[in-house]
Amino acid sequence: MVHLTLPGSIGTTATPSPKPARSSGAETSAPSRAGFVVSKAVGGAVVRNKVRRRLRHLVRERLAELPAGTTLVVRALPAAADTTYARLGADLDAALAAARAPRGRRSR
Repeated sequence: MVHLTLPGSIGTTATPSPKPARSSGAETSAPSRAGFVVSKAVGGAVVRNKVRRRLRHLVRERLAELPAGTTLVVRALPAAADTTYARLGADLDAALAAARAPRGRRSR
């Protein structure tokens, strides 16, 4: 599961991140950043860290493709513990594509 917040997204109600106490003034735009949520449902500590490392490596390759200031949150589901690296990459690509797609009216 991926949650993607693009800079300047229309209709977002997210509060801006607090400003750092010291600002160097050299930054022109905020870098893209990613966070990971890997719960105990995925497995023990060793398994969770393995999944987190794999996801971090996969996201690092794709982070440059996102606009500056993007916030990406990746939540690992329990099935990620037994999934191959290639499959995780394919699932991440599909989730990023779905998150970027414009949201139309969905039928229930």
